Amino acid sequence: MRYFIEFAYNGTAYHGWQLQPNAPTVQQTLTEAISTLLRQPIELVGAGRTDAGVHAKQMFAHFDYDLPFDSAALIQKMNSFLPPDIVVYQFHSVDAEAHARFDATHRTYEYHMHLFKDAFVHPLSYYHHRPLDIALMNQAAQILFEYEDFECFSKTHTDVFTFNCTIYKAVWTQTNDNQLIFTVSANRFLRNMVRAIVGTLINVGLHKITLDDFRAIIESKDRGKAGFSVPGKGLFLTKVGYPYL
Repeated sequence: MRYFIEFAYNGTAYHGWQLQPNAPTVQQTLTEAISTLLRQPIELVGAGRTDAGVHAKQMFAHFDYDLPFDSAALIQKMNSFLPPDIVVYQFHSVDAEAHARFDATHRTYEYHMHLFKDAFVHPLSYYHHRPLDIALMNQAAQILFEYEDFECFSKTHTDVFTFNCTIYKAVWTQTNDNQLIFTVSANRFLRNMVRAIVGTLINVGLHKITLDDFRAIIESKDRGKAGFSVPGKGLFLTKVGYPYL
């Protein structure tokens, strides 16, 4: 039988989701835990990858296991076994052909920034001390809806078949005097895409580039023309959507 495991993690201590030979990853830690508790090797296939230091408030992975198990008991055991920065929420029984990565219809990310130095939020938020024109940044964010090819925001030398993505939501919200959050949803994302978009929108907010410049950057398909990549610590994967969950 195939199952989806729903979980979350603070990515600070990890070199991303995906297995790496000489660095701790979320996939490795979660795989070792579930394999130990189910007493057989388990292969986890994630809904996608997150880079080093990036977090997930909702993430899924699928695995196959043919013996019955008590879902509530396994959740309790895994949360006792796992380190405190990874939490398992639920197991979902799914069709044998269900795929955590390819069946996802949309993903949502948030990027968190704080505008005045804060000793308590800095591990999970990017501190930006210069004034930003948030209204202009939101105007630029709306320009994203006019395009599908976002090669300019993709990490270079990435092995993908297409740079096309459909963006459903892109908006900045200021939740209080100090906290600024960029929320973006799309059917898929390229590697480093959200962090590059945020860095470029910050340049808009600093009046370093205009709205026309922002359009020209997207049309150039050149990563070198886009803005800097903001630190991973402020980035959260917040939702992965499936038609059957």
